[in-house]
Amino acid sequence: MSVDITIPSVGESVSSGFITQWHKTDGEMVKDGDLLLTLDTDKISTEIAAESAGILEIIVQEGQDVEIGAVVGKISSSAEDEQPQNLREEEETISAIDVTEQTASNDKDKDSQEDIPQDVAKSVSQNVVTETLIAKDELSAQTQTKTAPSEKKRDLRLDRKAPVSPAVKKLANEKGVDLALVRGTGKKGAILKKDVISYLGGSSQETLPESVPVKKSKVSDRPNLPNFNLKPIQHEKPSPPQQEEGGRVTRKRLSPIRRKIADHLVSAQRDAALLTTFNECDMSSIMSLRKELQEDFVAKFGVKLGFMSIFIKAVVEGLKEVDQINARIDGNDLIINHFYDIGVAVGSERGLVVPVIRDCDKKSFADIEKDIANYATLASEGKLELTDLQGGVFTISNGGIYGSMLSTPIINPPQSAILGMHNIIERPIALNGEVVIRPMMYLALSYDHRIVDGREAVTFLKRVKDCIENPARLLVGA
Repeated sequence: MSVDITIPSVGESVSSGFITQWHKTDGEMVKDGDLLLTLDTDKISTEIAAESAGILEIIVQEGQDVEIGAVVGKISSSAEDEQPQNLREEEETISAIDVTEQTASNDKDKDSQEDIPQDVAKSVSQNVVTETLIAKDELSAQTQTKTAPSEKKRDLRLDRKAPVSPAVKKLANEKGVDLALVRGTGKKGAILKKDVISYLGGSSQETLPESVPVKKSKVSDRPNLPNFNLKPIQHEKPSPPQQEEGGRVTRKRLSPIRRKIADHLVSAQRDAALLTTFNECDMSSIMSLRKELQEDFVAKFGVKLGFMSIFIKAVVEGLKEVDQINARIDGNDLIINHFYDIGVAVGSERGLVVPVIRDCDKKSFADIEKDIANYATLASEGKLELTDLQGGVFTISNGGIYGSMLSTPIINPPQSAILGMHNIIERPIALNGEVVIRPMMYLALSYDHRIVDGREAVTFLKRVKDCIENPARLLVGA
């Protein structure tokens, strides 16, 4: 009995995925719940676990695109199915003979009870037993004949403790290959399909003494074995990175998420009227606030107070004041949102992802910081779910952590605006008629000019600036 490994549905808008890694090898024994493979889609990374225990057969290799619902492997969990057909027939024959002996014995007892002449009963009983013994002797002789070649090569057999997949066994039966003579190259010495093919090609003969020829029998030479008509499934191998122009350039395939990012950003540039406005803010107040409260904040909540939670709270105040930015276009309609789910752009090895923090207007600074830390961990491990990335009304991107001084971020459709944070640099500014040094940050607001005018954009950005420079406003909402 085998169980198919299929690609599950990971979202309504996701129709295909990309097998990034198999965590188990072909022919390896797996347990129920073991992690089998990692599937990348254009939105998230999904891990698929085994639904039953057994021997794994990999059908689709790493690096292949697969459709949702496709069968990418099998798990064989029944040892009976792996037993060769001829051995099962022999066992059935032996069982039939045993039944015949028992029947003969019962018939003898029954005949004696019915007062059948003793000489007749004896003659019948002897005939039945004689025929039974002859049948068993013939079967024993056939079995010894079949196993004789194997006994001659017993000293050449390799240790077969490692599991062998049903697919490999079927291939060996079809080609007439004794697996005891094949050296496995898989995990813990497991025999793979390529090992059987290599053996047929003659490379495995090098592991045997030259004085012992290796006979490659065919299915036709072994009529007792069923012909499975097994044809190995051929899948196109993914093209590895290729060097071109004499090694000056390398060509490799884009990952699904990178292709999706490219399409998403191009559509944003094409379908929206993008405009960016800038401002700068003095970070002195919130830096002093963080330094003063950090120790108590960590002791009470178990997480550090960062800049992002303060900026999120400032953005919520700005969205409350300018609801045109908390809106989106739907055909010929304008949809104004009355909730505050803020997306935070997070860079990962797979690409840029934007997990959404829900109901930021109702959460404390500590709750927001915990959500950010949790999403950062999930993003680095590739375990973000599709629901984590849906439903945001506004996005914040912090390029400053990479040293960016100034940029023009691109909105995340169907949202109307995005705020870009940048590097904090001490610069001279004029304050109360004097030149002073202050830690300054440039802020950039990109917005869709189809529904947001310059007045709304500047008002929103100024509100965010005021909240950052006077964080007490966030406590009183002033």
